[in-house]
Amino acid sequence: MSGNWPGGFITKNAPEVVGPVEGEGGSAPGIWTLDQVADYEKQGLWPKPILDAELYAWGYNNSGQLGLGDVTNRSSPVQVGALITWSTTASGERHSLATTNDGKLYSWGKGTDGRLGLGNTTDRSSPVQVGALTTWANAGAGQAHSLAIKTDGTLWSMGNGSNGRLGQDNTTSYSSPVQVGALTDWLKVFGGNYHSIAIKTDGTIWSWGGNGDGQLGYYAPSGKSSPVQVGSNTDWSEVAAGARHSLATTTDGKLYTWGNNAGFSGQLGLGDTTNRSSPTQVGALTTWLKVAGGGYHSIASKTDGTLWAWGWNAYGQLGTNNVTTYSSPVQVGSLTTWASVAATRDGCFATTTENALWGFGRNTEGGLGLGDITNRSSPVQVGALTTWRIMPTSGTATQHTLAITKS
Repeated sequence: MSGNWPGGFITKNAPEVVGPVEGEGGSAPGIWTLDQVADYEKQGLWPKPILDAELYAWGYNNSGQLGLGDVTNRSSPVQVGALITWSTTASGERHSLATTNDGKLYSWGKGTDGRLGLGNTTDRSSPVQVGALTTWANAGAGQAHSLAIKTDGTLWSMGNGSNGRLGQDNTTSYSSPVQVGALTDWLKVFGGNYHSIAIKTDGTIWSWGGNGDGQLGYYAPSGKSSPVQVGSNTDWSEVAAGARHSLATTTDGKLYTWGNNAGFSGQLGLGDTTNRSSPTQVGALTTWLKVAGGGYHSIASKTDGTLWAWGWNAYGQLGTNNVTTYSSPVQVGSLTTWASVAATRDGCFATTTENALWGFGRNTEGGLGLGDITNRSSPVQVGALTTWRIMPTSGTATQHTLAITKS
């Protein structure tokens, strides 16, 4: 697992370490392992970038999920509030979460089942801080539940507890954040329709919740209400949750998928429409980089900068200039400068190495941010900005998108 950081390079298996670096700001020169980064983060010693970061939202807004103080759809990006300290975002079906650089957690949108973590079930059309803590690191969102990780590596959940998707060893719904177990090595977490999946600092993947389509990645016909490790690998790099399927890459660039694949979809990219209940490698390539899962489709970028998609394509969400469904990865256009990827239920987004943002797929509520409500079957640039840092969305997100720009 690796990632760029101002002044340094983070890698899962590193030969040397320089540091620690005290306080915020500055840089972290040298090579760091993820375990070491996590350890220094817990101590408050890992430097955070001090950069202006504005949050923008667009698309479907029936429950106030755009955070703009109303329930009016937007077909172009609109800034959310006046804060310029946003750090990470997450989009659920009709709710949103975001963290700030100073460790605050905000939520807004549909409040049913307590998914906003505000101690009630009230809808909110503007961001509301979740409690008073300033130790939140990142968040994830599913159909009707939310998840978040603190800087101390603990994992917390809230919202609809059916199918055990909150990981609380029960099916109870909670309207305030509740800690998931006692472990302190959680790194990133994502939510699907009825399941949750997370990656730890040791390179392992864990999942819990409903498992009707095998989306947990292990045999559990009735699902699991507490986190269970997916296999025994410790070389996982990226993980993503679609609505009812999961994807992950390894540190050596392999791509694996599992879960729902039936009917007309083929979103696992395995050349068929058969569900898988354990991680199955997609082809033999070792050049996969970033992955994201939509409702019934998937998208990924490679180390050579190419973009690939597969699965259901009724709205053009594969970006292949048609509405043909593919059960194996198909290249999107011919550009070789693609970097990060994200998916909503029926759409996709991708950023380039120049930090331009492009979208394609369903656009009936303005979810692509292109100023209209016309579907697109090929990538179209969202505005003219080249400062976008698209954040992971959820395959459950119904035509609304959040993205951060950095100056």
